[in-house]
Amino acid sequence: MKKIGFIGSYDKTDMIIYIAKILVATGKKVIVIDSTVNQKAKYIVPVIKPTRSYVTEFEKIDVAVGFKDYDEIKAYLGMPLHAELDYDMALIDVDSAEGIEKFNLNQAIKNFFVTSFDAFSLKRGLEALGGLKEVLKLTKVLFSKNATKEEDAYLEYLSLGYKIKWEDERVYFPFEVGDLSVIAENQRVSKVKFKKLSTQYKEALIYIAEQISDKDDYSKIRKIFKQLEKGV
Repeated sequence: MKKIGFIGSYDKTDMIIYIAKILVATGKKVIVIDSTVNQKAKYIVPVIKPTRSYVTEFEKIDVAVGFKDYDEIKAYLGMPLHAELDYDMALIDVDSAEGIEKFNLNQAIKNFFVTSFDAFSLKRGLEALGGLKEVLKLTKVLFSKNATKEEDAYLEYLSLGYKIKWEDERVYFPFEVGDLSVIAENQRVSKVKFKKLSTQYKEALIYIAEQISDKDDYSKIRKIFKQLEKGV
């Protein structure tokens, strides 16, 4: 099972589910694990009888909420603790140093640090990296309207002294009211729809999906995404 970490305090649940939807469409069995304090997935992913912790299916994606580590998920699913979870990919949403450790994100194939540039998202997000025991490679996923060099430089400055190594590439998501409106509408109807999202937002989703997929899947991701846009 490939593990992919999405680290930070910024609201990234919808983004992760959209990426999972693309991966599922390529034939992957995917679980999204929301281990954040706010547990937003509990409120935007429909479930009949929510409990303190549970796994539910949404748009062919398994979504796990309220678990502290893999063993708790295995116990819920009735699996032996020595067995590996039966998924091709796990997208893990964490906002604490404990979450990074418990879900072994130092062994993830890719870790993303997701933030906007307000002070809370930056500083609270970096708190999650304060307890790292070894250097963690991170790719920046930046939600910004203008994506200026000054903003990026500010993040670099704030992260000085942390045990992190920034990857060269950066992923930019536009901070557009239109995208937020589309996402809110999708939440209301409990669907994952891509058609009305901005081109920049869709390109960022596709880029991340490609980065965490096998090379053999690169060529079909964009083709499959066009089908998803049409609702096919």
